Amino acid sequence: MDFSPKTFSVADYVVFALMLSVSTAIGIFYVIKDRKKQNIEEYLLGGRSMSAYPVAFSLSVGFMSAVLVLGTPSEVYRFGTMYSWTLLGYVLMTIVVAEIYIPTFYNMQLSSVYEYLEKRFNRLIRIEGTLLYLLQTVLYVGIVIYAPALALNAVTGFDLWGAILSTAAVCILYSTLGGLKAVIWTDAFQAIIMLIGFISIIIRGSVVMGGFENIWRACEEGGRIEFLKFDTDPRIRHTVWSITFGSGFLFMALYGVNQGQVQRFLSCKSVHEAKKAIFLNLIGLELLTGFALLCGTIVYAYYQYCDPLSYGVVERPDQLLPYLVLDIFQNYPGMPGLFIACVYSGSLSTVSTAITAMASVTVEDFLKPVFNWSDKTYTWISRGMIVFYGGICILFAYLASTLGQVLQAAISVLGLVGGPLLGLYTLGVLFPFVNSLGAFFGANAGLAAAIWVFIGSRNYPPSPEFLDQLSYSTENCPGFENATTLSPLATTSTVTETTSYTPPEANLYALSYQLYTVFGFCWTVVVGVLASLLTCGWRDRKTVDPRLIYPFFDHWIFKCLPESFRKCMTCGVNRRSLDEKNSADFVSFLQ
Repeated sequence: MDFSPKTFSVADYVVFALMLSVSTAIGIFYVIKDRKKQNIEEYLLGGRSMSAYPVAFSLSVGFMSAVLVLGTPSEVYRFGTMYSWTLLGYVLMTIVVAEIYIPTFYNMQLSSVYEYLEKRFNRLIRIEGTLLYLLQTVLYVGIVIYAPALALNAVTGFDLWGAILSTAAVCILYSTLGGLKAVIWTDAFQAIIMLIGFISIIIRGSVVMGGFENIWRACEEGGRIEFLKFDTDPRIRHTVWSITFGSGFLFMALYGVNQGQVQRFLSCKSVHEAKKAIFLNLIGLELLTGFALLCGTIVYAYYQYCDPLSYGVVERPDQLLPYLVLDIFQNYPGMPGLFIACVYSGSLSTVSTAITAMASVTVEDFLKPVFNWSDKTYTWISRGMIVFYGGICILFAYLASTLGQVLQAAISVLGLVGGPLLGLYTLGVLFPFVNSLGAFFGANAGLAAAIWVFIGSRNYPPSPEFLDQLSYSTENCPGFENATTLSPLATTSTVTETTSYTPPEANLYALSYQLYTVFGFCWTVVVGVLASLLTCGWRDRKTVDPRLIYPFFDHWIFKCLPESFRKCMTCGVNRRSLDEKNSADFVSFLQ
């Protein structure tokens, strides 16, 4: 274990530069290849001709990638393996998105998922949904750009703003040049880089520690191995319930109603390919998250007796994995560069996904309904919007430094807006009697409630008993006297609790960050349903376009129920039964 200052070699910079060059080359390739046929649909939706495999790769790394690489290992190091229950949340999310949201949106041949809100409710709801999405995405991308750059700057001396600007510049370049096709194929390349990076760390870490059984034993001794916390108290940071349902609802919001991901489904050449993509994406998510969790166990086992945070060689938990990589690969030139490529592949894929999606909704939701311009004009405007949003995201990177640990900050920001947005679409898709007034009041109530709890949690942090943060050892740190030390987070929380007034509602503010999405979703649905009933929304239920409602009780799973009951549950919406169609889709998918 070497705590001397670490720097990059020439080989590391060469490997990193090569990854950026390949990403840029993909964009140049597609601008040359499609230069004669590129209209607005080709540019923003890939001509609706993409197959499931590259789309699945793109989906896997499109949103949680950079956060996953740095945040998940530090989560295991500090809090243990409870976060692994998110793997079950992915499964629940995939089934719901594949069966409900993808068929509804794909069969309407939308360009922007927010078109649905205008068709189902009115234009005001569509604009509100679009604005909420833009706010959520800009804030989240600020975290994605800033956090990896800060971590690598502190550990390696890699220039902070040089890293931020290079990330943004490369994303803007290949996204502007090649459109969605370039973004999807570049994401596929970057997913492979991430897998190679994770596997390299796992293999080298196991060799250094004398086998993975030693790593597991060290984690057990340090209390990091825990899977069966079934507490029902929602204030506890991580339990089986909060992580499974919290991650499930969060990823439903990301993959079911977020333009960045839905845009990829819509680029597939059929609804069958779109469904296949989401199930293949599940495999990718499980692999990437599983590898990240394993890397977290390696970080803890390696630094079991000398915590880099307490010793002062790193300042933030998100810097632990980069520091480990430089430590175990110090005699392997180019390998730290490969890890940097892994981290920045995550950033590139997320940023390119976001700015392309924001350009798409700006054109489709704000410009096309007002101006009757040509496809060529809209294509050039889309390119300009990608550059514009790339610049905005760089500015918002300044705000990310105030939000704390990257994984928790990212989940919190996504959940604040994702929950109400998911609730808004769920009101439209599953409740035929919900009207535009119910949707408006529901979405705003859900958003206000989620923001209220989030701000309250910043002012009144949860007490240490709910955080479950584990202790670290410093007994083998050179010149360090204390055998163990409490985390700075736990100490800070204790001081806050004992020196300031705590209002009764602080129990609500202590809600686990994993449940922000669920909290906003529930408020939106409950208020939306009640407001619709109070404003006589049931009177217009039979006039709703059947294509806008998912036939939940027409699904082949419910075929055993009495026909009269199933008809009653449709609330009077007239549509043909989809039993045969859904059964055929299921058989087709298996084939």
